[in-house]
Amino acid sequence: MTKDLLSIKANKEFLSVMIPRSVKKASLFIILVILISYGFVGAYLALGGQWVMPMSTIISALYMLIPMVIAVSIQKLVYKQSVIEPLGVSFHFNIWFIIAWLMPVILVFFTLGISLLFPFIEYSPEMSGFFDQLPGSYSAEQIREIEIAIETLPVHYFWISLVGGLIAGVTINALFAFGEELGWRGFLLKELSFLGFWKSSIVIGVVWGIWHAPMILQGHNYPDHRIFGVLMMIIFCLLLSPILGYITLKAKSVLAASICHGTINALAGLTFMVVEGGNDLTVGATGLPGIIALCLINVGIFLFDRVGANPSLFAKTSVGRRKNI
Repeated sequence: MTKDLLSIKANKEFLSVMIPRSVKKASLFIILVILISYGFVGAYLALGGQWVMPMSTIISALYMLIPMVIAVSIQKLVYKQSVIEPLGVSFHFNIWFIIAWLMPVILVFFTLGISLLFPFIEYSPEMSGFFDQLPGSYSAEQIREIEIAIETLPVHYFWISLVGGLIAGVTINALFAFGEELGWRGFLLKELSFLGFWKSSIVIGVVWGIWHAPMILQGHNYPDHRIFGVLMMIIFCLLLSPILGYITLKAKSVLAASICHGTINALAGLTFMVVEGGNDLTVGATGLPGIIALCLINVGIFLFDRVGANPSLFAKTSVGRRKNI
């Protein structure tokens, strides 16, 4: 009994020291990542940069690396702490790496199925949705050449893109996604672990969505609804945050979240490739169907953790427990 009381008292004293420091570290990260990210895009535009291919892709790729740079800088330069283990960088392979890689495929087919439930969206094997995205980036002659090339393929371009996306998701896309994930699911998830799984996921999701605002306002993901697109992106990130957080904790590695994030980016185009109708708010992974699909996946994770997982991650995540990843 005495040992238990001493243990509780020691734990309370430990948390009374760790929580304020975690709040300070998390706050510093959030402030710096927002200011530097917004400043980066603002400086590019102020210098006459245009949000058109290929520069928009280059700027977006560099933008993804900013959370990693801020997280490492705070960890190493400000707090003089190591990076690899505390931020969950582990190469110990387990089944959750595979789940992280294949979960985006589930998201794609959920999104497509939900899209086709809407009366104003139709299945289009001719890929009308895909070709509708091309005029802003390609000339009419180039689009026609693409059409001819696709028509000569032995299998439908959707399946070729699916395989290609899975390869890109676990390679080049995962590298750039790691730039984000080391910040969001490596650094920030660790510092906010005292809130518990759901509260920390909500905070990270909202901040992550707000962080996307400069790109969204330039037409990224929502070219026809840029202002409302910011809100949609916040909701999307809010719902994706617990999924990536859960994968990180179960895999005990932020690399698994990087694979999942990178594969989602690679496969997102499939969610509007074979549908016709609607707009950027009502079609695709970042539109209403994708948001509904993420809700379903979150419910699935919740049920799995309650029924099949041992131990459950939905109990309040303590500082000591999060330290293990």
